[in-house]
Amino acid sequence: MNENTDARLLRLHPADNVLTVISTLEAGAKIRVGRATVAVAARLPIGHKVAAHAIAAGGRIVKYGAPIGSAVRAISAGEHVHTHNVKSDYLPTFSREDQARFFAQQQQPQP
Repeated sequence: MNENTDARLLRLHPADNVLTVISTLEAGAKIRVGRATVAVAARLPIGHKVAAHAIAAGGRIVKYGAPIGSAVRAISAGEHVHTHNVKSDYLPTFSREDQARFFAQQQQPQP
């Protein structure tokens, strides 16, 4: 791992462009990501991801050395990487609206 990266973040594979939070980060906490120091916008629990560097819209998100999705918009270094700015390249992203439709369909009488 780059010695300039915050100790509360972990790169799981050398090819990863996201870092895993290994100690909960509170909103406003400052983290070092490479040469940048950024403030965390919202609380990030253990296991969540932040961008190791800027990722362009459409760019692949790589974790465990494998692509896990694509950025739906540009993501800044140190920014939270999650379902709000990533879509799966393998399965459709399951949004809250999708969840509401799914449960509404499940409650309808079956023929």
